[in-house]
Amino acid sequence: MIKARSFKGGIHPPGNKYLSSKQPITRLPAPETVWVPLCQHMGVPSKPTVSKGDKVTTGQEIGSQNGFISLPTHSPVNGTVKSVENFPMPHRRTGPCVVIETESEDGGQVFEKWDDYSSHSPAEITERIKLAGVCGMGGASFPTYVKLSPPPDKNIDTLIINGIECEPYLTADHRLMLENPDDIILGMEILAYTLGVENCLLGIEINKPDAIKIMDEKGCCVLPLKVSYPQGAEKQLIDAATGREVPAGGLPLDVGVVVQNVGTAAAVAKAVRDGEPSLRRIITLTGRGVISPANYDACVGTLFSDLIGKSGGYTEDVKRLISGGPMMGMSLYTDGVPVTKGTSGVLALTDDEVRDVVESPCIRCGKCVDVCPLRLIPNLIALAAENEKWKLAEEFGALNCMACGTCSYVCPAGRYLVHYIKKAQDAIRANKGKEA
Repeated sequence: MIKARSFKGGIHPPGNKYLSSKQPITRLPAPETVWVPLCQHMGVPSKPTVSKGDKVTTGQEIGSQNGFISLPTHSPVNGTVKSVENFPMPHRRTGPCVVIETESEDGGQVFEKWDDYSSHSPAEITERIKLAGVCGMGGASFPTYVKLSPPPDKNIDTLIINGIECEPYLTADHRLMLENPDDIILGMEILAYTLGVENCLLGIEINKPDAIKIMDEKGCCVLPLKVSYPQGAEKQLIDAATGREVPAGGLPLDVGVVVQNVGTAAAVAKAVRDGEPSLRRIITLTGRGVISPANYDACVGTLFSDLIGKSGGYTEDVKRLISGGPMMGMSLYTDGVPVTKGTSGVLALTDDEVRDVVESPCIRCGKCVDVCPLRLIPNLIALAAENEKWKLAEEFGALNCMACGTCSYVCPAGRYLVHYIKKAQDAIRANKGKEA
């Protein structure tokens, strides 16, 4: 085994993974009604291809690709379309949904099964992955086929499969590695074949020794990494795994690397081998604000309220509901939002788990600078934003911030650093739009 590595910067917040890490994945049946978002991926939402009253089958396309950075959307159930309407979303205020009354979940195979992926060309496999609607399941939900289509001048020599799951509380990827390693390995092989690379690494943090053991025994080239947040972010994982530094404003392909999540790899295996579109998602439901934390395999379009009901409901002292992890997730005003392909977790947190702070002026301690994984100066970007000096905020690198939250976490003054930086990013982009 290789000695554990890491990247410069970062933090180590309490993991709290023990709440759900021992809970096996439970497959949930589809609810009576599903709200299937047409905006489950980064980029342009799918264009609806069904209307009220239409009968649909499991795996049928109900939303077509609507641009290069876009994907088709498929029905997770057999049933009848009740409506196509805007609905609350876990990652934005509202978005278009196809609402389907469920009759059954039978079926799901839409494409021809390919038992031997190597008998098909990389272009054919990329097209299959696109038609199956596969997107990144590590958080950003970027269409996978785009990552598999690098420009001709980019020489990709390394594939990294991301099994880090560095956000506190979340354990879905961990359980997937323990319970379904073969799909991850097959997906890794398909992705490597499609990219034409031989150097494949599986990054796992050393707080998951059981996952490291099982994946190593399966023959994966496992790269053990020290526990540090946000090591699961692409640039930090590439730094830790290869020592290569993605330039500011650049992409992993600029340094010859493609990164895919373990969940994405498993979805690729199902799309290519089994002919199944991306219809389901493994989710961690956890926190002390829910009675029985769990890891669920749920169909997209399942409401968070249904998941919480399956876990016995809320505890009396629940205070906050978050989609995703506590560092980069989104606080919700309702549990009536649907699961998407990018939903990694649902957190129900109590008073003891939520830190409410009163903001005070910056004390120039420099802690935010020490932990920033992108080597930015968060306090100066935030001060510029607070005073609406957008040009100065841009010069300090506001657009390079990935909003990981490490700066806000360590700030002794309780500064809302991520809030200010996001405000600056919005203003800078809006001003550029006006200039154009």
